[in-house]
Amino acid sequence: MPRKILFYIALMVAGFAVGTLIARVTKARAAEPAAAATPAGEWKTLPTEAYPGKRDDISFADAQHGWYGTGKGDLFATKDGGESWTKVASKPGTFIRALGFIDAKTGYIGNVGTDYYPGVTDTTPLYRTDDGGVTWVPVDLGGKTIAGVCAIDIVRTSRIYQGNLEPRIVITAAGRVGGPTGIIRSTDSGKSWTVIDMSDKAGMILDVKFFDENTGLVFASTERESSNANGLILRTTDGGKSWTEVYRGTRPGELIWKASFVNAKIGYATVQSYDVARTIQLIAKTVDGGKSWTELPMVENAAARQFGIGFADALHGWVGTMAGGYYTADGGKSFTPVPIARAANKFRVVPGPGGNRVYAIGTQIQRLDSRP
Repeated sequence: MPRKILFYIALMVAGFAVGTLIARVTKARAAEPAAAATPAGEWKTLPTEAYPGKRDDISFADAQHGWYGTGKGDLFATKDGGESWTKVASKPGTFIRALGFIDAKTGYIGNVGTDYYPGVTDTTPLYRTDDGGVTWVPVDLGGKTIAGVCAIDIVRTSRIYQGNLEPRIVITAAGRVGGPTGIIRSTDSGKSWTVIDMSDKAGMILDVKFFDENTGLVFASTERESSNANGLILRTTDGGKSWTEVYRGTRPGELIWKASFVNAKIGYATVQSYDVARTIQLIAKTVDGGKSWTELPMVENAAARQFGIGFADALHGWVGTMAGGYYTADGGKSFTPVPIARAANKFRVVPGPGGNRVYAIGTQIQRLDSRP
């Protein structure tokens, strides 16, 4: 069987057929200590429309206004911090893989693209909405395109223009799982766009993070097929014109899946493994803005293939896996199981008047109303 098909089957198990791993996960969990809630609160499962697999991304513009999407092309919105959700748009054939909202009206919807998941017919990689997600307009890329999007990053910055300090929003969308890889960027709040071909630098791009207009990272793999891929992180200081390799794994069957930064220096990333014989799961950590990375053992559990990661500060963070969630209170030195649903693919830390809220999206959408 071709390796691409094997990888696709593995991802389908993680996304659309999670139930096939229940027996394995249950057995693995039996040997673990009982899951404990984080010290300052408990994870609450939010009421959402039933979905057969994992949802991939959730985005909040403020403490109340948020959105999540599905692989069926459905976009849901909340105006009360996730207590209730309304389907605001449905576009069958689109696989909503990534979201990034600037405010309660304006945001971007990333589509994974065709020729990977079954039933996906939409070739438009990125949409913009200016009415809270009700209507979508394809982003004009000037005749160029990329295969699909797996991550969207939004940075608020400013520059001096004609003697005035002008606020600017830098939007970066990147992908994709299974390749080919590319980046879409706007440094002028979405007025104009640049397309960057990354196919000679990475096999897959799964996440992206920029600190300003010029300095950023992509989280990736060396190959398009997981069986012979190594985890890969690339860094740019010129807005994506050139890239430097800052991390490359040494084990086959690995990807760098998602990342989380608490400031411009300290960040974490999941090292996702497709080696079924491997029991030690790893994360990677940087303390110098991504210039260098250190691997940290997370948990010994073959079932705990990692997905999303989110840190509220330098010490307190969460990782989503196929065996549920894990929590650290010491910057990744140790982890404890917590009651987060399987395959949490994205964590979002959302500031609010009563403190931060942490959202996790995967097979369920959950919220932690306070952090340590």
